[in-house]
This record gives sequence, structure tokens and C-alpha cells, in this order.
Amino acid sequence: MKTLIKNFFLLLGIFLLITVVFSFFAEQAVKPSVVGIETLVNRINQEEVSELIVSGDKVMIILKDGSEEIARKEPSESLTTLLSNFQVDPAKTTDVKIQIKEEDGWNYFLINILPFLLPFLLITGFIIFMMRGIQGSNSKAMSFGQSTAKDFKPDAKNKTTFKDVAGAKEAKEELAEVVEFLRFPKKFHDLGAKIPRGVLLLGSPGTGKTLLARSVAGEAGVPFFHMSGSEFVEMFVGVGASRVRSLFEKAKKNAPCIVFIDEIDAVGRRRGAGVGGSHDEREQTLNQILVEMDGFEPTQNIIVIAATNRPDVLDPALLRPGRFDRRVMIDLPDLKDREDILKVHARKKPLAADVNLKTIAERTAGFSGADLANVLNEAAILAARENRKEILNQDLFEAIEKVMIGPERKSRIITDKEKKITAYHEAGHALVAHFLPLADPVHKISIISRGAAGGYTLKAPKEDKHMHTKAEFISEIAVLLAGHVTEKEIFQEVTTGATSDLRRATALARLLITDYGMSEKLGPRTYGEKEEMIFLGREIHEQRDYSEKVAEKIDEEINNFINQAITKATEIIRSKKEELEKIVATLLEKETIEKDEFEKIVGEKPTK
Repeated sequence: MKTLIKNFFLLLGIFLLITVVFSFFAEQAVKPSVVGIETLVNRINQEEVSELIVSGDKVMIILKDGSEEIARKEPSESLTTLLSNFQVDPAKTTDVKIQIKEEDGWNYFLINILPFLLPFLLITGFIIFMMRGIQGSNSKAMSFGQSTAKDFKPDAKNKTTFKDVAGAKEAKEELAEVVEFLRFPKKFHDLGAKIPRGVLLLGSPGTGKTLLARSVAGEAGVPFFHMSGSEFVEMFVGVGASRVRSLFEKAKKNAPCIVFIDEIDAVGRRRGAGVGGSHDEREQTLNQILVEMDGFEPTQNIIVIAATNRPDVLDPALLRPGRFDRRVMIDLPDLKDREDILKVHARKKPLAADVNLKTIAERTAGFSGADLANVLNEAAILAARENRKEILNQDLFEAIEKVMIGPERKSRIITDKEKKITAYHEAGHALVAHFLPLADPVHKISIISRGAAGGYTLKAPKEDKHMHTKAEFISEIAVLLAGHVTEKEIFQEVTTGATSDLRRATALARLLITDYGMSEKLGPRTYGEKEEMIFLGREIHEQRDYSEKVAEKIDEEINNFINQAITKATEIIRSKKEELEKIVATLLEKETIEKDEFEKIVGEKPTK
């Protein structure tokens, strides 16, 4: 439709342009005044005419005073016959020069034929454009169910390989084996090994699932088709299933090849849990994928790689062997992997000589690969903003905080009282975290607003942990509640600044009881089954598998854990009041305290 409108206005513009040009020539052609035959005869009889120029039916009259006039005669009638019919005395025309001039073909065409031909050409052209647009729409309608998968052909400059993917060692090994199978299938077939039908990449957002798929495309040397799960399903019934068939037909013609489906949970969710029953368009698309991957006619030499961060919602039939034979888990990078990822993303960035990427990796526990790439990008932006040629440590530290919490809000105006409360609040967090041996070490304290936070205390573990004890959780809850406790101890009242801390502490205490089974009273079991409405894609209800009496006990245990944490925090705040005041004084003066300066005030972190 947009093309038709564009073509219409294009034709209209051409028509207006031609009309202006034609009007100009026409105006030039009729510039002399037009008179009748009687006037011509009278001019001749009165001997006012100097010259007559005859061109077709036009008679140009040039008078003796130099002026010009035009008269029209019948095209078939000669000038001599005309003058004779009007009984003009031949003696009067003796001194008149008579010139017969052949009419210019271009002018004749422009003035006489073009006004009739031009509308016809414009209407014909408009009809042709309309017909072409309709034919294009028809062809699009006929190809609506065709696959929109794109054939990825990496060039030598922008080619991504396994060398460009840091960390994820096991995932790369699994995918390298798939690539080797496609390159050298014979050595596997000789041992009776069958090609895996599908590889499912699982992991949190930003861990590098799509990057790994792109590296497979760079390593494979075979056709690589990629498509998003959301591209299958359209508003029209049957389009998704049709596109699946079209995709696999294209893949069969190019076998051996790899088909990559990103965010497969868009069409691979568990059947029977959505709206629309068995005739839901998404379910029909999933059914077609199941059949194409391992149906009555097995697909040969086509490997399907899919990625999702929601494996819990996928249909069981999609996960069985024969469809997705392999599930590759991609975890958040550990300390060594984070350092390697930072090195990869720092290749084309000029870092200062004193920058230690290991230190940056230590401060970024829990960051994904995408987060680390963002840190280096933000650091480069900060350095460019300061017109520096190198990226400094301070740029990287600032970028970490910007990614974690948000940009600084130095323009935010707060009163001296609020600033003092914030200083005590953050000092309380830092003090309790430092003197609890199981809490993470403090790296920075600041009372400068960032994002939604009025101030913040930055903590980072010495090493990556995958298992946590009950005592560690109680210590973490104590650190979360330390700001609230400090406000109460110093000002004998609390503020709304601890809202987020209270919410996180309560949620963590509930997890200890309902998910981790760490309650002495309620025992080692879980409580509640979380239900998810598939078509909404989020949890909206928790089904209770326990009585109201147990619910009361859970509430009591939550209060018990929180009270234990408050007791720990209160003991430290009261016993370390001198250190607390020093931290607050430094914060009010400098607004920010780094790790080294903080440890000079409070000493080294105790290990027991």
C-alpha cells in the first residue's frame, strides 16, 4: 500500500512538471495578439503590413511599425485564395513580403498532440503501477507461509569462532563435536554413531547463547540458517506450521546444514496450558516442529540448535532424545572466565598500563558476558567524554557501578539531615558486613545517589560460591537490615530508605524456609508449588500444599530469622560505635570511601 501511494505521488509530480513546461512553451507560442481574418484584410488594404509568414494554419503578420499579430486560416486554404475570396486588390500586396514556412514538428507535437496524449499516458501508467502493486500483494499473500529464515554467511573480517568466545569450555566442546560431525561424518558413521538431531542451549540472559551459535556458524563451513521463535507465529491460522515446513524443506535442500532457532520458548511452551485449546496457533507450530525433527520421515544431516533461558516451560516432547538430544548448560562465568571475557572485549580498547582486569573480574561477581561487555563499553564512553586516549581504572570502576546500580545523580539536592541519615545508613551496612566473617568484603561506600538508591555499599566475594550455608544467609540478612538498625540506634526512629532492604531480607528469610528447608521447627521440606500461566509467561499464583496452621509457623520462622539477624547487627553497631562515627565523618566529608581507606578505619576483616 505504501508503494502504491508513493507511485501515485510520483506520477502526480511528473504530471505537474510536464504541465508547467507545456504551459511555458504554449505561452511563448501565443505571445503575439490574435486577430481575425477581417483585421488582416483591413491591414493589407490600408498598407500597414510589412511581411506575412505562413506556417500551416497560422499567419504571422509583421506590421510596418514592428509589432506582430497572428491570424488563423483554414489549413487547406492557401493565403492567395483567402485574399482573393476577400477581394483584396493584388496591387496592395505588391510591397508585402510573403514567406511560406514549414511548421516545426516538435512545436506541432508539443502544442497540438501532447495535450491529448499526456493524460492518456499518465492514466495508462497509473493503471500499470496499480496492477503491479496488486500482483506484488498477491505474490506476498502466496508466499506468506514461506520461511523467513536467513542464511548466515560470515565473511573473513567479521567471522566469529570459538576463539572469540571466552569461558563456557564444556559448551564449546559439545558444539565443536557437532561441527566436527558435519565436517567429517564418516568417522562417526563407521562406529555406528548417529548425528544428534538437536542441541538446546540453556542459560541466563546474557551468558552468550546466541554468541555461541554465531561461533558455530563461523566454524562449521556448512549452510547456517537462523530464525527467531517469534517469527513463526503470525496472526493468521496455519502460518507458523507452514513456515516450519518451509524452513526444513530449505534445510533439506542444503543438507548437511545447521538450523538455529533463537528464543524457542516463544513456540515451544508446554501444550495444553494456554488459551485456545488444541487449536492454538502456537501449539500447531510446535507440533510441526516436533514432526520435522523426529517424525515419520526422519530428517538427515540437519542439526537444530535452539536457545532459551526458560527451559522449565518447554514441552516435554521437545526435550526427549531424538529431538533435542543434548542440553548444553551455560552458567554465569566464574572469576577466571570473567577475566578471559574482559580480555576478549578489551582487544580493541586502549587500556592504561596499570589496569588489572583480574581486579575488575573480582568486582563483577554475578555479571554475565553481556554485562562485562557493557562495563568495558561504558568505560570507553567515560574516557572519551573526558577526552582521554586511554581507559583508566577509575573509568572501569565507575562503569561497574553504573551497570550495577545506575548513573550518578549528583544534581539531586538533599538536605543536610537526609545526607547524615544516608551516611549512617550506609556506614551501618558496611560495618556489619565487615565484622561478620561470613559476609562478603566491602569494596566501596558512597552516599552519592545512583539510580533509585540514595546511597550504596558495594560488596564482592573473594571467590565464586555455588553453595551457601544457613549461617551465610543469616549474615546476609543481618547486612541487609544493618541500615535500618543503625537508623534506629542513632536517631531513635527509622525512615523509608530501608524499604528495599526490608523487602529483600524478608524474601530471603522466606526462601530459607520454603525452598531450602533450613528451618529447625518446620524441618527439611519445601512449601508451596509455584504455578505459572504459560500464555502470560510469568508466575501469578502459588499453590499451597500446606495448612493455615503451617502458614502461621512459616510466618513465625520468618520473624525468627529476621530477629536473629537484627540481634547480630545490633551487637556490632553498639560495640563498634567509634568506628561507625569515623566512617560517617569521612563519608560526610568525601561522600565516597574506597576499600583501602575503609580498612584503615576499621582494620582487617576478621576470619572467625
